[in-house]
Amino acid sequence: MNDPLVVLGLHTTLFEILAFVLSVTTVALNIRQNHWAWLFAIVSSAAYGVVFFNSRLYGDAGLQVVFIVVSVWGWYSWLHGGAGGHGALAVSTLDARGWAYAGAGWALGYLALSWFLRSYTNTDVPHTDGFLTAGSLVGQVLLSRKKLENWHAWIVVDVLYVGLYVYKGLLLTGVLYALFVAMAVAGLLAWRRTLPAAVDAAP
Repeated sequence: MNDPLVVLGLHTTLFEILAFVLSVTTVALNIRQNHWAWLFAIVSSAAYGVVFFNSRLYGDAGLQVVFIVVSVWGWYSWLHGGAGGHGALAVSTLDARGWAYAGAGWALGYLALSWFLRSYTNTDVPHTDGFLTAGSLVGQVLLSRKKLENWHAWIVVDVLYVGLYVYKGLLLTGVLYALFVAMAVAGLLAWRRTLPAAVDAAP
């Protein structure tokens, strides 16, 4: 599964192809607010964990383990996190405190992860890996709570990931994240259209 392949001129592996397909499916289902997205997220995270570990992107590899855990929570939250702990969770937005927590979490996560990666691994991109890993965690938590701002986080993260993966030679994954940028914009617009009704229904 990790043997190198050339597909449409791109050097890749079967694991990367599998993760690519599963990840696109995950985001497409997220845009539609379909809870089965979380199942695909779990499987794609496992596949990408292998891909990233083999590319010495240890922050991203470890992130996939966290994604699997958060995906289980997100799945439950989408199904049962509505008003009063019953029913489906509705789309909502962050208040000022939520923005502050998200920003602080991203900043603190970056400082901790970049220090750890620089000190204890042989990665050649500790700061970039740490920054994007922290941002991805923030995006995943916001997605799990159906916060509209999760798409803002993903747009920023995905744009920067394109450059990182091209630099690391993961060209197919770079193409995937370019596609993710477009899908995140589509998700932002789609969720925003549901927001007025969602806000009315929120506690």
